Amino acid sequence: VGSEMCIRDSTTIARPSAQAIETALTFQAPAVHSNASTASPLTAPASVPETHPLGQAIGQLHGLYVLAQNAEGLVLIDMHAAHERIVFERLRAQADLRSIVSQPLLVPAVFTADEIEVALVEESSEALFGFGLELAPMGPTTIAVRAVPALLSKADPIALARDVLAGLRESGNLHALTQRRDAILSTIACHGAVRANRQLSLSEMDALLRAMESTPGADRCNHGRPTWMMLSLDDLDQRFMRGR
Repeated sequence: VGSEMCIRDSTTIARPSAQAIETALTFQAPAVHSNASTASPLTAPASVPETHPLGQAIGQLHGLYVLAQNAEGLVLIDMHAAHERIVFERLRAQADLRSIVSQPLLVPAVFTADEIEVALVEESSEALFGFGLELAPMGPTTIAVRAVPALLSKADPIALARDVLAGLRESGNLHALTQRRDAILSTIACHGAVRANRQLSLSEMDALLRAMESTPGADRCNHGRPTWMMLSLDDLDQRFMRGR
């Protein structure tokens, strides 16, 4: 049925090889383009390679969903949820190697914080840097964001820092923060994922599809919600009462 999270004939998005993961994780939140793709969103691809379970992109719906055509029918993808999972898996892979790459900010982002948040930064700066986030107290009620994870170089650094500190505050101590690593990485990934109403070119949509196919757990976002669904040609024929 349309809500199935796998493709017919038992074709699923399986856990890929290390090389495939590395290739997929090169997908970044696409930049805004002033000119849309010259291809018509109503023009279906000439053919859909069978090696691509999610098919090829044919358009975008309300800045929220990517529409694609595969060998079985129509695929709908929640682009934010899907990209969030991709970013999360890359961050987790880097964290497993203790090598989350940081991107220094040209100008530190400074924000007002309470005394508890400042104390948390003083106590946990090393652990926070392990998440790719460099924070430093600038006074009794001021914190500066000096670096963010490289995957999130275009994210709002203050919003990111506040969310991570909220998670640290909830954890209560450094050990608990380490135990909640994936939850913190999930929060960070959400800030790095492509946002609603971002207009993508067909090539950017296809890059997202290929990244999904090579990313572990891409069927679900970090919060457990589905990232895509499919309507087969049989489903569509039944809805339009074709052949009756």
